[in-house]
Amino acid sequence: MQDIMPFISSHPVLSLAWVALLIAVIFTTFKSRFSKVREITRGEATRLINKEDAVVVDVRQREDFRRGHIANSLNLLASDIKNNNVGELSKHKAQPVIVVCANGTSARESAENLSKAGFETVYTLKEGIAGWSSENLPLARGK
Repeated sequence: MQDIMPFISSHPVLSLAWVALLIAVIFTTFKSRFSKVREITRGEATRLINKEDAVVVDVRQREDFRRGHIANSLNLLASDIKNNNVGELSKHKAQPVIVVCANGTSARESAENLSKAGFETVYTLKEGIAGWSSENLPLARGK
């Protein structure tokens, strides 16, 4: 404990970077903890799709979507969701919505925007399409 102050005075940039990272981790943790949007596993997603008629929204680019996507999913760009241009998805506000991206990192913002737009239950898929295909779950092609 006595070595902390000399370290901070000798390495101010490193110390500030450490504090900034700590604040970012705390902020991200609290934001996700109190968010209406929850991250779900592939098993939970499969159950929601099969039992509760969940709608899957894929936010990847059109070319990536054509290479392989979860069956019956809708392809909407994150920018369209942000601008509340959701088209036919708007008639599914009462159904569970699962937002999917390439690897599970960019879907949260789109899911938060859908939640703000009045969709009742919105989820993100953990590890996205990469995780889905790594477990050899089926992907539809084309469309």
